[in-house]
Amino acid sequence: MLLAMDITPIARTSVSDEVLARIVDEILSGRLAPGDALPGERDLAERFGVNRHAVREALKGVRQAGLVHIAQGGKTRVLNWRESAGLDVLSAVAAAGVVPPLLLLRDVTQMRRIVAADAARLCAERASDAQRTAVSELAQGYPDGGFAADTAFWTAVIDGAGNLAYRLALNTLLAGMRGVGEQVFRSLGLDGELLDRQAHLDLARHIADGDGDAAHDLTSALLGGIVATLDGLASDAVTNP
Repeated sequence: MLLAMDITPIARTSVSDEVLARIVDEILSGRLAPGDALPGERDLAERFGVNRHAVREALKGVRQAGLVHIAQGGKTRVLNWRESAGLDVLSAVAAAGVVPPLLLLRDVTQMRRIVAADAARLCAERASDAQRTAVSELAQGYPDGGFAADTAFWTAVIDGAGNLAYRLALNTLLAGMRGVGEQVFRSLGLDGELLDRQAHLDLARHIADGDGDAAHDLTSALLGGIVATLDGLASDAVTNP
């Protein structure tokens, strides 16, 4: 298994981030399977053509991502990333091509819809007056503000919800969506939410009024369109690869 690793020397120095990316790609792609042992630091440093410090820092990142663990005897062994990793590996999963891009994007938007709908409800119930005002003002940014306005609006909604887990999940989801790019969203017809100014104004009003149920339902409907579109696109991609 270890001999199958596609390792070539890295030209630059101080490249622990690139070493990290290479090892993560080996794991996510399946070239290193669950239970396989990684080579030792010295061996990896020689194979990558970098110093051991860069390898050591990269391995810390791989462990923090939940992709490997230190087994009995000191061997660093690969874990099943579907069971052990967190949301922070989403971009690496996309880069490795483990999941078709449209399927991954569909899954991200499904999660975003659920998180955003509950966050809108919580924001209506918990937000301070200042936070409600901020949401109302940011709703004015549609549709001309594009992704930037959308990011600011939903960040304000989730901050008003007062849920730290939702806030950190939002960071990951937004990073993944930015990786796809606004032009790709528009070319696939996924920008309906960004163009719906009235829905965001209505949502801000529900939040200002403290109507959690109405805020939840409107958010679910607003984001449901992009989920339905991606469902269709993803199904077509699987049927007609």
